[in-house]
Amino acid sequence: MAKRKTVKGEDYGDFFDNLSTLSQEKGIDVEILAEKIKSAIERSLKTNLHYGDDEDCVSVIIDVKERKFDVAILKEVIEVVDSLYEPEKEITLEEARKIDPKLEVGDHVRCPIDTKDFKRIAAKNAKDLIRQGFSTAERQRLSEIWGQYQDEAVSAVVTKVEPKSGFATLEINHNEVMLPRSEQIPGEVLEVGQVVKVYISGVSKEFKEGEKNQTLKVSRNDKWLIKRLFELECPEVFDGTVEIKAVSRAPGSRSKIAVYSSDPNVDPLGACIGPQKSRINAVTKEIKGEKVDVVLYSDDPEEFIKQALKPAEVSKVVITNPNPDKRACKAVVPDNQLSLAIGNKGQNAWLAAKLTGYKIDIKAESAVTPEDFEVVPLEEKYLEPEPEQQEEQTSAETSENAE
Repeated sequence: MAKRKTVKGEDYGDFFDNLSTLSQEKGIDVEILAEKIKSAIERSLKTNLHYGDDEDCVSVIIDVKERKFDVAILKEVIEVVDSLYEPEKEITLEEARKIDPKLEVGDHVRCPIDTKDFKRIAAKNAKDLIRQGFSTAERQRLSEIWGQYQDEAVSAVVTKVEPKSGFATLEINHNEVMLPRSEQIPGEVLEVGQVVKVYISGVSKEFKEGEKNQTLKVSRNDKWLIKRLFELECPEVFDGTVEIKAVSRAPGSRSKIAVYSSDPNVDPLGACIGPQKSRINAVTKEIKGEKVDVVLYSDDPEEFIKQALKPAEVSKVVITNPNPDKRACKAVVPDNQLSLAIGNKGQNAWLAAKLTGYKIDIKAESAVTPEDFEVVPLEEKYLEPEPEQQEEQTSAETSENAE
């Protein structure tokens, strides 16, 4: 006689042992998994019995410590069975008093569900909900792990590269993350097994329920990757002795960073460049030969703009529009420095503008006219009141408050 074929899923094993094993595999706390299963069973039973989500009709207890698993339905006590009798929701007075002799018609009684019945219901109605609950818990765990990487540069291993799209799959802390072509350095060719630095540009620090496509956003062309690379290479930047005040970048071509040190004994430029350019070369190597200009930061905008336009020598800078939302200036350079100040395809001027936050109009000394130095007045909303006016305004406000 042929052996009976075993149906997959018939042997459920010990529920709590399986739950513990799953917890270890997923790296998710067993209590969280138990809560997700509990929620899924409650929802599936309510759906199966046509109860509303807000109705308190299902009771599920999953106690991991006590290894207690109990499922029950709250049924309404009725007089006798009639044509409208719903056995899933109702129980006769006679049957109810076997559970509690004090019960009366209209009361509600807790009726446990046999575990065999539960397995059948769970297999039909709760399977997808439980899987969804586990996925939600896993996304939450990843969100918590990734939260520590927000705005940081980390090492990643290239595990796969799509030849057509150029998309690369990276491994970070045993998690796979996609690096789109748009976030790679232009002209860069990644290879499987290669270790690269990436900037974590997007992490959901607070997990959002129902966010199905939560991903870790990584980038190789974000401007702040440059700052993080200098922190890794320069102890003075890492400990805050040298501060990187601003960064501008044309990925794959050139970047500028503005550095400052409050310690007069520390040269911020020298610290970033390093002995025999060792530190800046290490950064350049990581970003595939992209040139990095290190300039001095200054609180004086005119001096800062002069520094930002290096390697060109600037004769004079005039702030022509001081309004914060329309800041602009004129930079005057010797005739032989004009092309250097503008740069190839205007790149040097563009990077300097991004670095300083000013629109920069570069003029050769021979082409300067008096009109070039006309200054747009500061708009009224940005004007600070004179000390006397401010005192009068404060007194007036105090009087109004007193009244």
